[in-house]
Order: sequence, then structure tokens, then C-alpha cells
Amino acid sequence: MANFSKSTVPQFSVDVYQNEFLPEGGRDVSAIVTVTSTGGGTSGAHAGSAGTAGVVIMVDCSGSMDYPATKMRGAREATAAAVDTLRDGTHFAVVAGTHVAKEVYPGNGGLAVADARTRAEAKESLRRLSAGGGTAIGTWLRLADRLLSSAELTIRHGILLTDGRNEHESPEELRAALDACAGRFTCDARGVGTDWEVKEVTGIASALLGTADIVADPAGLAADFTTMMGHAMGKGVADVALRLWTPVGVEIMFVKQVAPSVEDLTGRRTEAGPRAGDYPTGSWGDESRDYHVSVRVPRAAVGQEMLAARVSLVVPDPAGGDPRPLSQGLVRAVWTDDLAMSTSINPQVAHYTGQAELADAIQQGLDARKSGDRDGATAKLGRAVQLAAVSGNADTAKLLSKVVDVVDAATGTVRLKAKVAEADEMTLETRSTKTVRVKR
Repeated sequence: MANFSKSTVPQFSVDVYQNEFLPEGGRDVSAIVTVTSTGGGTSGAHAGSAGTAGVVIMVDCSGSMDYPATKMRGAREATAAAVDTLRDGTHFAVVAGTHVAKEVYPGNGGLAVADARTRAEAKESLRRLSAGGGTAIGTWLRLADRLLSSAELTIRHGILLTDGRNEHESPEELRAALDACAGRFTCDARGVGTDWEVKEVTGIASALLGTADIVADPAGLAADFTTMMGHAMGKGVADVALRLWTPVGVEIMFVKQVAPSVEDLTGRRTEAGPRAGDYPTGSWGDESRDYHVSVRVPRAAVGQEMLAARVSLVVPDPAGGDPRPLSQGLVRAVWTDDLAMSTSINPQVAHYTGQAELADAIQQGLDARKSGDRDGATAKLGRAVQLAAVSGNADTAKLLSKVVDVVDAATGTVRLKAKVAEADEMTLETRSTKTVRVKR
């Protein structure tokens, strides 16, 4: 591991789990790469470096937030709770979002710096939040980007709350805003109530490398916002990339984050020199994540071996130079005529292959259910129940049980429930990509 000072970046480690043995002529190599960061979050040296962090809270103030009135009240209380969680020195702002975006605090085109006075002023300004108007989330994100760009920051983060569909701008306008903001700040997105579109909210979080969730009851917003802000305050380094180098002749099949949630990073590659590419991972504190790397190597004879890929972590150079490599791990390929060795499936690879299939099965099952395809929905959701049981994903299994009656989890035998609460279906869809870590 590269020996960089903790005062500069957290310490990263990379561990690779794979079965490197292939049969003669075998080509496909899979590995689970576990990345662990220490010393950069709430327990590390960066806990006191809040002055380089900025957060913009975007609150939906469209007319529907008044129906029921508890949503607007819950949004005010949640924003106040988030403001209270800000560490001294953190730069921050509050934005009211309708069909336009308006600065609520500090209101001067920039960011305030958190201390006792500005926190009190910000909470007082929340009284001006009132419901009225439409929803154009792209305008909220663009304003957050401008505000976060007004100060020299190393951590740039957004928190977005909405209760409805993005009806006052086209999908293309929202996508353009997300493309403009991607890589500039991360963003956690939350849907309150049940009148919003799951794929919109999860799409925002995915594009901006944040988390997405549902808060069906507005009374739960304050606790959720406090937790979100606490996690944001724990980030110690931003713009970390997973760099994948491959030799001549090696084809990259995919690169996915598989824990704590499934996120396909394959299409987000940016070139980083000969045969190397960077995949964005966002901001890090004290945490561990797992990535699934799949490559296809040239055919080779028994007894040959090769380096199939080199995986490393890189962070931006504050001085503007080339990104600095941190820890790295190697993915290998070795050809053997030992059938037992070449057919063995690495437990980590098998586990996360199942978790990715679980997420797909839930999405496909819910889509089939919405379209009236009961047989397709039963088959896919039954497979999801089976995968959740095999992998020990108890949280997802519990959510599935609110949508289907489980006859036999081991075989995936289920019946669709005649009536399903909208909040239960949306919760399952929103959390479908959340995974359980493999037991080692």
C-alpha cells in the first residue's frame, strides 16, 4: 500500500477474492474486490476537517407537499435536524424546490459556514418554507451545483427530498442536469409518502453516487435526515476512482459495485492511460465496499498463467497533478487440467452473482406485476424469495413477504398477494439493490 499521510487521505486496502484456475481454453475470470478505507471518517484525522466539506439540502416545496400538511411540517423538522447535525466549519445551504429553485439560506448566492449562529439562522429561515408550485428537480440540482462551486471544497454533497413526480421538466432535461452534475457532487435522494416515482429517485441517487430510500411516513424524516447528514459528515475524501488496468488482449466484461448495494459502473469508465480506465466510486469515510470485476482473457494452454487485471484506488492530486494511486490488488488467470480446481466457484463470487440476480429478479417481477403479467411476476418474485433465502438477505426477504405469500422459500414457491400496500411495494422496489455482505 502506498504510504500517504492520514492528514492527506484515508488509508485504503484492496483484497481480491477469486478462483484463478481455468480449464484449458477457458477465458472468463471473475473476482470480488473488497476495498476498505480507514482513518478518514468520523473516527479518523478527517473528523476535524469539516471546513473542506459542503452540503446543500434541497427540499421539495411543490403544492403536493401540503397534502397532507404533515409532509411539509416533517420536511421542515427534518431539515432542522440535519442542520443541527452539521459540524462546525461545514459549508452549507438550503434550497426550496418547486418548478424553480430558490435559495432559502443563506440566500446570497453562496454557502454559509456552520456555527451556532448560522445554524440558528438557518432553522429560523425554514419557517419561510411553504408549499406551492410544481416540480422540476433538474433546476434544484443545478442550483446546488452552483452553490457548491462557490467555495473551495474537497467534499461536496447534496440531500434531496421529494414527494412527487418530476412533472414540470422533461426526462431529457433531468438527464441533462444529472449529466452536468455527475462527478461534481454526490447526492442522497429520499421520497416521502407514496406519490413519487421510484425510478426517478433511484436514478438521481445512482447518477450522483448517493443513496436512495423511501420515507413512507413523514414522521420518520427527521431521523432519516439526521442519519444521512451524519454519514455525510463522516466522509474524508472525495472523487475516489477504482482504476482497472488490463494487459493486451483482455476484454472487460463488467465492473459493478455489489455491496452495500448493486450499482453497475461499467458504462462510467473514463480512460486513464494505455489499457487503463477509472470507475467513479464517490466519497469515502471509514467503510468497506465490494466490487465485482469480470474480464475475458485470451485462450491459453495448461500450465500457463497471466495477470488478468490490476485493480487500484486513485485519488485526485490536490496540486492538480495526475491522480495518486493508493493500494492495489491483482486478478490472475492460471490454466489447469485439474477439473476440481477449474470448476470450483469462489464463495464471494457466487454470493454476489446471486445478489445481483436478486436485484434484477425483484425489478423484473414488480414490472411484470404492474403490467398485469401475473405468471411472470410470480416466477420472478419467487426466484427472488429463493435467492434471498439462500444468501441470508433477511431484510429483502421480509420486504418480499409483504408482496407475496411464501409457500416454500427454498424452492421459490410463492403466490402473489391479492392486495399490497403501495408503500410496501415502493419500499421493496427502492431497496431492491441493497445487498448483504458475504460471510467469510
